[in-house]
Amino acid sequence: MTNTNTSPFGDDEDTETPSAPVAATPEKKTDEAVTTHFGSADEFVRKQLITTYRRRVIAQGTGGGMRWKAAWWSSKEAQQRIEALWRAWEAARQDEKAGMSLWWISHCDPHMTILLSPEGPFADSTDENRIGDPLPYTSPTDGAFPPDMQPALYTQLPPQSDTSPQPTA
Repeated sequence: MTNTNTSPFGDDEDTETPSAPVAATPEKKTDEAVTTHFGSADEFVRKQLITTYRRRVIAQGTGGGMRWKAAWWSSKEAQQRIEALWRAWEAARQDEKAGMSLWWISHCDPHMTILLSPEGPFADSTDENRIGDPLPYTSPTDGAFPPDMQPALYTQLPPQSDTSPQPTA
């Protein structure tokens, strides 16, 4: 559409009237929300990693053995590596054929080698365990991680009290 306007200099000029701007509509993604088995890296550590990846760890200063810190979440490097391990585990569990094997070889073993190294992020740790025991674990402060998505393991349940009636004498 053409309008005739008068310029400030007294000249008439033809100008094109711009049409109303067209709002860009963002392309909506229809991907389903990703559902994870565990609610956080901490839940993954408690319920999967430390119970399956059992290694003898020793305190600093007692040789060149492996190190692990019960408060693993206190190290930024460990947080990032374990978050990556958890996310990779969540993806691998979707692959029914070779997913878990690839997770162990390509993710878990390399990250755990660094984490457990005497020069790794837990080099100054004094936490220890016995052969065959889970890696040491200390709970982070409340609210540090999202809530759990899986029920407590049987080893994490509080002892049940016996409420059956006692025989009277």
